[in-house]
Amino acid sequence: MTVETPETIEVAEQRAELKTVLESKGFVRAPTLANLLAYLCQKLFAGEANQIKEYSIAVEAFRRSDSFDQDSDSIVRVEANRLRRRLAEYYQGEGARNPLQISIPVGQYVPKFARNAAAGGERISADQGKPSPGISVAPRQRVFALLVRQGWWAALSLLILLLAVGYIWRHSLKQRRGQPTVEANQLAGVPPEPSLGPPGGEEVRILAGAGRSFVDHADKLWNADAWFTGGMAVKSSVEHIARTLDPGFYRTSRQGQFRYDIPLRKGAYELHLHFAETVYGPESSGTGGEGSRVMTIRANGEPLLSGFDVVADAGAGSAADVKVFTGIEPAADGMLHLGFSADNGQQAILSAIEILPGLRGHIRPVRILARETPYYSNDSHWWSPDDYFDGGQLASYGAPVKGTDDPELYETERWGNFSYAIPVIAGKYAVTLYFAARHGNWDEPSSDVFEGKPKVAHVFNVFCNGQVLLTAFDLAKEAGASDVVIRKFVGLEPNAQGKLILSFVPVEGYATVSGIEVLPQ
Repeated sequence: MTVETPETIEVAEQRAELKTVLESKGFVRAPTLANLLAYLCQKLFAGEANQIKEYSIAVEAFRRSDSFDQDSDSIVRVEANRLRRRLAEYYQGEGARNPLQISIPVGQYVPKFARNAAAGGERISADQGKPSPGISVAPRQRVFALLVRQGWWAALSLLILLLAVGYIWRHSLKQRRGQPTVEANQLAGVPPEPSLGPPGGEEVRILAGAGRSFVDHADKLWNADAWFTGGMAVKSSVEHIARTLDPGFYRTSRQGQFRYDIPLRKGAYELHLHFAETVYGPESSGTGGEGSRVMTIRANGEPLLSGFDVVADAGAGSAADVKVFTGIEPAADGMLHLGFSADNGQQAILSAIEILPGLRGHIRPVRILARETPYYSNDSHWWSPDDYFDGGQLASYGAPVKGTDDPELYETERWGNFSYAIPVIAGKYAVTLYFAARHGNWDEPSSDVFEGKPKVAHVFNVFCNGQVLLTAFDLAKEAGASDVVIRKFVGLEPNAQGKLILSFVPVEGYATVSGIEVLPQ
């Protein structure tokens, strides 16, 4: 006789939930998404979660050839992004009471099955209105019962106790992640964030010159070119583009004299304009560099940039360059009008437009982890995958670090001799650097790159726009008994190009960093 184990029961429940989702109206009408979800779940059920990779999904689920290149073909990221949204819509509506819920975490492709708290709560409340043993009743219900049965003095005492417990709980949150109790937002007048995670609101992303949508390493969906007048779509064959994980993102552009008329709801926005000079550079057939293309860019008729030279601003050709503007609002007609023109008969160039909900008077927080996928930290902050970097290499580690309750934040690093050019607006900033010392297993990442090689030192300098932040910083010595080292710096200002250039320069061995946080002061 076959005995059913807890594992087989769990898998049976998961299979039943998958079947329910695939038979729902939203997925019956979207066979591509249904097939993708079925493929991912079947891999999980078969114990092959470690085989769920972008390449294998493209080849096996989308029938791409063995020569599939994820830099030039983002079909997996596009469809996974659509699948996440469709699952969220399903569980907000038709599947809101399902006992299990399926999700595809951001930056991953392995499905997760979680118990639905709302469904559990419904079963409890349906039991003749009586709480089950071990299930706590809401505080205000307890207070009401005391008022009726034991009088106002007992209820008042309970309220005081609840307030004290709440205070202790909130205070304990400040000491998470092994950091000082002073929160980052309280540091040197840094303004508080309006909410946890990315600020909500309308977001617009346009990939200039592109004929199809694109999902980047941060799982952000960029729409095909739209709302433009004039210019022409151009695709570059340049292979290497510095300071980005997504070189394919910058291989398309709109060039010429052109404008964009983008409909927006009333409000203040943060505008990011993305550029990469792919015509004048070391890999291109064109000649020249600085001075070869000088542009003027206007928003609603007012100049944003005058005499703008992408090569001079980025410091090189074939390098991603981002300009940030705050306080952007639509014109009276409900449109944001962006005009691009170049001097002396030249052609203006643009790679992408990103419009985000703005925070009045300052930029949105910037958080970067040295990894290829986004991450939500334990304090519910969203961290972008590696960006704005030049030089160095990425490494990931299997052994968790000590001294933090969020070890995943430190499981990767960029090491070597490298820099970050982080775009900001004029002002002062607090920059926090996150390091992991990894006592006892230096240079033993999950890959075998360093197998058999001796351990190396990590003594290095850190500069911001030439200003010394750390000198001969010996990470192993600074870490002491813990693995985690955090250093904060305030009053930092961008250079004339609107960038905080953080340079990590080895003194002995290699420089390293796991995360960078930039907050306006």
